[in-house]
Amino acid sequence: MSTYNYDYIIVGAGAAGLNLALAMNDDAFFEDKSILILDKEEKNKNDRTWSFWETGSGKWDALVSKTWNKGKVRANGETINLNLRKYQYKTLRSSSFYSYAKTSLKEPRFIWKTEQVQKIVQSEEGAIVSSKNDNYKAKYVFDSRIPDSYSLEDANYLNIAQHFKGWIIETESPAFDDSEFTMMDYDLKDGESTSFTYILPFSKTKALVEFTYFSPDLVSESTYDQYLKKYIKEQLKIEEYTISETEKGIIPMTNFPFEDFNQQYVIKIGTAGGWVKASSGYSFKNCERKSQNLIKFLKSNREFYKDSTPKKYKHYDKIFLEVLSKENHFGEELFYRMYKNNSIQTIFRFLDEDSSFQEDLKIIVNLSSSPFIKGFMRHLKSGLTT
Repeated sequence: MSTYNYDYIIVGAGAAGLNLALAMNDDAFFEDKSILILDKEEKNKNDRTWSFWETGSGKWDALVSKTWNKGKVRANGETINLNLRKYQYKTLRSSSFYSYAKTSLKEPRFIWKTEQVQKIVQSEEGAIVSSKNDNYKAKYVFDSRIPDSYSLEDANYLNIAQHFKGWIIETESPAFDDSEFTMMDYDLKDGESTSFTYILPFSKTKALVEFTYFSPDLVSESTYDQYLKKYIKEQLKIEEYTISETEKGIIPMTNFPFEDFNQQYVIKIGTAGGWVKASSGYSFKNCERKSQNLIKFLKSNREFYKDSTPKKYKHYDKIFLEVLSKENHFGEELFYRMYKNNSIQTIFRFLDEDSSFQEDLKIIVNLSSSPFIKGFMRHLKSGLTT
């Protein structure tokens, strides 16, 4: 078995790994560095639709397939209109992102290999990544694999999952208002769970319709299909349509300490690094921000990487998780209060972890309720551990 040497190795060519690689590509510090990207898949098809918000023009605008200036939430039988004002809600197809990365990250600086990583071992001066056929050695390894010890069933932590299935459907005649997206529609739910429909209309005849859960328990494939069909027929009033694409996923929303698995030379990234916002499941812009933090670390003289997330947001996330994991039926009311009583601009700043204490306090006061207070009390009883 041969051993090959690189300066850096990125394990996983998803949103996190490629954001990091592209950030390296844009920084002159890495011009003379060798960077290996390993992924078990070719990354040649669309397997994700990433959405995010930002003000003005952004880094990925040339790749974005659609933007919206307004949206809506349907909860408690009421429509809450979202006027984004200076923000835009943007959606990006993973196939476009993968293609752009492959075009941008070129040899000899970047080497791509399609291999299944079997293990990563830290040494005294770096780390060694082993695949079935070869070993790869580097000063730093950035690892997007979720630790084996993480489980949705682990009672030691608060665990729910954002799990979903979506169809991109197309109709012959206009069926969608493509000027606004639907963040959450609770008109159709699975029992008392926090479950809703998410809609991204790409045109008047084409949209992503996704049935989503924020819940501790997963469901069968047929359950997603049942609710998608029912929503399209009864809520959208569409009888005839074709399904051009399908996507599905399970995103951990948890206070599991992913960051504890960082080592001096092996740093976890993406979901495995705790880059998913625990109270919302959003991650794409976090990948961009956290990648920049890693770049700063690599250019510094610091020995160990440390996440820079303000501690207060870990406390807020844990209270959200307390409510959603212990009283999942309250999810619709929780998000209704959030969107009804706060501007979407304030909510975006809160989710971006860039809000003021006054804004945080306003959101928390507006969410005040028996389940929320009980969640806060459980958090206090735990000694305010995150």
